[in-house]
Amino acid sequence: MANPVIAEVTRGNRTESIHRGRVVAVDADGGIMFSAGDVDMPVYPRSALKLMQALPLVESGAADAFGFGNKELAFAGASHSSEPAHVAMARAMLSKAGLTQDDLQCGAHWPLFGLETVAAMARSGDAPSRAHNNCSGKHAGFLCTCVYQGIDTDDYLADGNDVQRQVRATIEQLTGAALDADDRCGHDGCSAPTYALPLVAFARGFARLATGNGLDSMRAKAARQLMQASMAEPFMVAGTGRFCTDLMTACAGRVYVKTGAEGVYVATAPEAGIALALKCDDGATRAAEVAIASALVRVLGPDHDLKPKLASFAKRPVRDWNGAQVGELRAVTAAA
Repeated sequence: MANPVIAEVTRGNRTESIHRGRVVAVDADGGIMFSAGDVDMPVYPRSALKLMQALPLVESGAADAFGFGNKELAFAGASHSSEPAHVAMARAMLSKAGLTQDDLQCGAHWPLFGLETVAAMARSGDAPSRAHNNCSGKHAGFLCTCVYQGIDTDDYLADGNDVQRQVRATIEQLTGAALDADDRCGHDGCSAPTYALPLVAFARGFARLATGNGLDSMRAKAARQLMQASMAEPFMVAGTGRFCTDLMTACAGRVYVKTGAEGVYVATAPEAGIALALKCDDGATRAAEVAIASALVRVLGPDHDLKPKLASFAKRPVRDWNGAQVGELRAVTAAA
């Protein structure tokens, strides 16, 4: 059976496009509060998992040793827009570990978001570097962890490298999903290992991160530090005009939300003890954004004081080139 429609695009008085997907919300104990679609089917969480991947940076003591504060910790879990402050942060984190951007193995690309940044680089003749990669913060975190622990940095992305073993064990412990099967492992766009796991397990892992339930005191403290850093410095997580940055800014440190490629999203409201995970079947980020905002409204309830702020992200106008509204992108019942 097909997954339900979670978002639609209208034009005039007709539905022009639909997006199917699955979404699940869980409470602090991992109990399902609501779900739509096949939430037991494994998905690649992609970059929505970055906070989990950053845990060894904090737990190992590397973050403290290098003097990393909220901006660095938020950046370690970022999918950033390659704005000048992001690129500078990647280089600064590496410098503290005695490394340079040449040690990154994530590849180089032009900024994926923000025509202004691309235009400024083109005018100045600035070619994209590895520090411009939207995952350079995650990779800087891997490398700093390696340096602090004396782990070889030459193959820090290899499945057998100790920092990747730590990451894999962390994900398994948080989600309860076994990641050792060959069909569960792939590689992300930045060349780092990525693991498929059931969407509901992904949500339960983030519920543990948000609440500390079922975690030892050290891991709970590290998770709280990373999540609070991201909510305190949302610009470092994404960038100007980005959904993650704008929603976390609007919610003023009370909601964590993170995108992943191919229409994946995770969200938590730590004070409410809930977490959500969502996957849009066709990989459309536009649909995943409005659907995760709408799902947050649903799980927090109609009387929650954040409802007006969150609801404003659950739909957006479709405009023509003259600026007139001609339709709407909105979440539908499955995610509402």
